[in-house]
Amino acid sequence: MRKLKLFNLLFCMGAVAFNVNAASLDPKVPYPAAKPDQARQVIHLPEVPQEENLKVQLMVGKTMKVDCNKHAFGGELVEHNLEGWGYPYYSIEKLNGPMATLMACPNQEQTEEFVQLRGPDFFLDYNSRLPIVVYTPADAEVKYRIWQAGYRVEDAVKE
Repeated sequence: MRKLKLFNLLFCMGAVAFNVNAASLDPKVPYPAAKPDQARQVIHLPEVPQEENLKVQLMVGKTMKVDCNKHAFGGELVEHNLEGWGYPYYSIEKLNGPMATLMACPNQEQTEEFVQLRGPDFFLDYNSRLPIVVYTPADAEVKYRIWQAGYRVEDAVKE
């Protein structure tokens, strides 16, 4: 009987620890499930003062071995609207490539680098109230960078 109580206690503690550490989407907002060959990747941004001065740059790609050439993937980031909610989410159906320049790289070892999707810059407004939801191919990674406007403001020249 004592072993059963100990097992139940440990099981409950594990369940609570899992639920505390698992960042998940709000269950009231029905973001679509990922297709079988896709992954749904979510970014939760912390609340900060003056969010209007920040932008989020999405970087989608794969970590792979590369040489001295410049490498990139092609593809298109598409913005969708969550029907009935008006919330945006994003998808990339396919990463085309990788593409690379054709420089000679004599006697150079390949190194692991993040090879990024190229195209128009993927800058989004910073909004800590909504998650950034991105659907990608299952083997793709989503990284992001926060950009902040400087305090210095310049005047244009009238010509």
